[in-house]
Amino acid sequence: MAQLSNIPSAPEHRAQRLFEIARLFLRLGATAFGGPAAHIALLEHEVVQRRAWMTRAEFLDYLGITNLIPGPNSTEMAIHVGRRRAGLAGLVVAGASFIAPASVLVCVLAWAYVTYGALPQLQGLLYGIKPVVMAIVAHVLWGLSRTALKSVATVAVGAGSIAALILGVHELVVLAGAAAVMAIGLQSSDRDRAQPSVSSSTMPVGWATTGAATFATASAAAPFGLLPLFVVFLKIGSVLFGSGYVLLAFLRADLVERLGWLTERQLLDATAVGLVTPGPVFTAATFVGYLLGGVAGAAVATAGIFLPAFVFVAISAPLLPRLRQSRLASAALDGVNAASLALMAVVSVQLARTALVDVATVVLGGLSLIAVVRWRMNSAWLIAAGALAGVLLHGRP
Repeated sequence: MAQLSNIPSAPEHRAQRLFEIARLFLRLGATAFGGPAAHIALLEHEVVQRRAWMTRAEFLDYLGITNLIPGPNSTEMAIHVGRRRAGLAGLVVAGASFIAPASVLVCVLAWAYVTYGALPQLQGLLYGIKPVVMAIVAHVLWGLSRTALKSVATVAVGAGSIAALILGVHELVVLAGAAAVMAIGLQSSDRDRAQPSVSSSTMPVGWATTGAATFATASAAAPFGLLPLFVVFLKIGSVLFGSGYVLLAFLRADLVERLGWLTERQLLDATAVGLVTPGPVFTAATFVGYLLGGVAGAAVATAGIFLPAFVFVAISAPLLPRLRQSRLASAALDGVNAASLALMAVVSVQLARTALVDVATVVLGGLSLIAVVRWRMNSAWLIAAGALAGVLLHGRP
């Protein structure tokens, strides 16, 4: 694996890279529809295929370790890319740039919701955007599979992971099982050279669990206020594994059942906004914060739910070179990568059911796949074209 600390030393080079990072992630934050799997596909298309900021193998390693820590996966991948490109400053710039456009848009929608009691209609835009996103995801999945599934063992682990996920096994169990299978397989074939450092691949999970217990205790039975609001979302951001697709269950347990700050209808509307707007699904927190405390509440909730992602990435990223230097840990990480790819594939199939709903969307998705495979068309232009097609075919948004 290539050296992961390839960061320029000259201040002007660093400033240029920070500008490039900000420009890319501000655009992705404003145009990346489709949820975490789609975001990761768009990110791979931009940083591996178009810009060559890292290799596909490095991208897969970051994806693997991201699945081992709590928080929003696609946002953490953006933060990893920023750190890889420009150090800690890049880490902050990438994450903030990816989060900011979606948060602003969600805040505007929350204002409209509070003012008019309803959300603007987005069906037309999403009707055209979803098939385009699925084409981009399919293309990226194919490319990643050629790197991740590099042996009979990884192919078997990937297939087994897909079967387990379809059967309803929790994604963390699947990831841990894939790592264990690959590590045990290496030990069985080469016990005298195996190293014990594989345990470091699960260290982020352990740290997260310890921290989560503290936050869970701190947020119990908190009366409403900006500080309790921050602590509640800090806790959720510290313990939520997987992706924004499971955010609804966490928000309901804390904000509806335990604290009584939201109604069921408000929670569903907040989650819907997070799912249908570009950028991280976790910006549903921005919507909730605005409902409860206006602009200040939106800012506090957003900061609380995303802050742990920055911390976990800063802690876990330096482990990657050490993991790859250990044969046993490297085998475990290969297993996690194969399982991560399986998870992305299963989620993508589920999303395709809501994206490819008729002949028009199937044709739009097929044309988009041809455009991205044959002409390497920029994903932003493809999404814009899909949005226009959706408005023309389905009516105004």
